Amino acid sequence: MKISTKGRYAIRMMLDLAENQGNGYVSLKDVARRQDISKKYLEQIVPILNRSDILSANRGFQGGYRLARAPKDYTIGEILTLTEGSLAPVACLDGSSNDCDRSEDCATLKMWTGLYKVITDYLSGITLQDLLNEHEAFTTDNYVI
Repeated sequence: MKISTKGRYAIRMMLDLAENQGNGYVSLKDVARRQDISKKYLEQIVPILNRSDILSANRGFQGGYRLARAPKDYTIGEILTLTEGSLAPVACLDGSSNDCDRSEDCATLKMWTGLYKVITDYLSGITLQDLLNEHEAFTTDNYVI
C-alpha cells in the first residue's frame, strides 16, 4: 500500500489548520506557503474534505478554512480514507462485501484481512492532536548548546 501525494498533503493541510486554528479562518494561500504545497493542489483536496463536513469554510475578505471539530477528534485514518478511498492492501477487501469468487477457498485472505486490520487500527489510533503534540515535543526538545 502506498499513500498518494493527495493523502499526504491532506494531512499536512489539516495539521496546518489545527496549528493555526486560533487565527480564525486560514487562507489556502497561507497554508500553501507554510507547507510548500501548490495552492492549486490544495484546491483539489479541499472539495474532498468539504464533502464530509470536516472543514468549515468562509468566503470573502477574511475567508478561508478551519477545522469543524477539535484536532483530537480527527484521526489520520479518517483523513486518509477520505482522500485515498480505501486503505485496503488488496482489492478484494475494498468494498463492504468480498465479491471475489475465490474468497471461500483463499489461502491468503486471512493474512490480508489481518494486515488491513493492523493498518486501520493503527491509523485510527492517531489523531491530529497526537501529531501536533509529538511535533511540539520534538521542536521544543531540539536545541543546541
